Amino acid sequence: MKLTAFSLHSGLVNALPTSVSVASQIQQQAIPAVLSGEDVLALAQTGSGKTYAYGLPLLHRIIQQRNSYSLSAVIIAPTRELASQVGQSLSPLAQALNLKLEVLCGGEDIALQVERLTKHINVIVATPGRLLALAQQNSLNFADLETLVLDEADRLLDMGFINDLNALLALMPTRQTLLFSATMPETLAELASNILSKPFARIEASTLNHPVEEIVQSIYHVNKGSKAKVLIEQIKLHQWRQVLVFVNAKDDADALCKKLLKAGINAAAMHGDKEQKLRAQTLAQFQQQQLTVLIATDVLARGIHIEALPVVINFELPSQPTTYIHRVGRTARAGLSGIVLSLVCHAELSVLVAIRQLTGQALPLQTLADFPVTDKPIDANSKRPPRDKQANRRTANKKSISDFAKRARSR
Repeated sequence: MKLTAFSLHSGLVNALPTSVSVASQIQQQAIPAVLSGEDVLALAQTGSGKTYAYGLPLLHRIIQQRNSYSLSAVIIAPTRELASQVGQSLSPLAQALNLKLEVLCGGEDIALQVERLTKHINVIVATPGRLLALAQQNSLNFADLETLVLDEADRLLDMGFINDLNALLALMPTRQTLLFSATMPETLAELASNILSKPFARIEASTLNHPVEEIVQSIYHVNKGSKAKVLIEQIKLHQWRQVLVFVNAKDDADALCKKLLKAGINAAAMHGDKEQKLRAQTLAQFQQQQLTVLIATDVLARGIHIEALPVVINFELPSQPTTYIHRVGRTARAGLSGIVLSLVCHAELSVLVAIRQLTGQALPLQTLADFPVTDKPIDANSKRPPRDKQANRRTANKKSISDFAKRARSR
């Protein structure tokens, strides 16, 4: 189905990238529901075109209602990077209709944002904390708000934004509310029940909690200490030119980056301890293929959108199975194919089981001939030798470092 079939404002359709003409599955189902004014709970895989699924009808309704001098829509995203990505996608469309869109996130001087808010704005894309801060100091007026979008609503809840969201909802009038999510945890079902008017349109544009079929997933069982060597070997073996690597901790991102650079691989790490300006520069370099490997934590990777990103690697499996869905959704976007490779050690096998249960996929565990698994699984029933226990008790009984020094002098 062509996007022109929805009778959207011609300025919107003409402003779309030339590569966007056929409506994706989520767009086919969501656009009519949003245009009708219904509340919507939309479940769609990452990379399925959800930004246009809510953005196109949202902008169309604003221009049709000729409400061009007040704040009509707010889009809330879990991270600065995702908010920036949404803004980049929708700004050209808003400009084509002479509408004003602003992105408001932490990391920028709030005084500058307050100044911009003195001018008329039609659409705001924001992170929850900064939006609430601006609202609480009366720099925002939600009186004319018609539509609220919670983008990646599951991650908003996972990241602990429920209190901020409740505070914002209390400041907003009755409105159309749209929840878009890649997964459906119980917390999201509860939120939907509480804030969506009944009946609301529930849209499932794909198999729930299931990565797209175009993703080829491989799971390798390796020693924990061999992961960096395996990663380097795989990148060089396949001569991948653009790879997004996920780790669970900031320190791990920096440490892994050093190892890749030492191996002659052009890599950079991106996490929350990096300044916003540096993070933006790093992401731009990766998007322009000036970097081969980008190593990122989950929070920072939420807004990474790379056209035709070929490879995603889980250096570590995420602690939450639903996060796996979001990670693998960075590749195989908009109908393209992609590769996901996960390196799993003994300690992560239970997480792999949970991912299999969530996705309903077999995800067989493979081994690499050049990297045999020699680590032994941890036995919960194993006991330390009595001698070790006695030594630990003696150490625990020492009151201070001076006790150790006295013992040393007596020998």
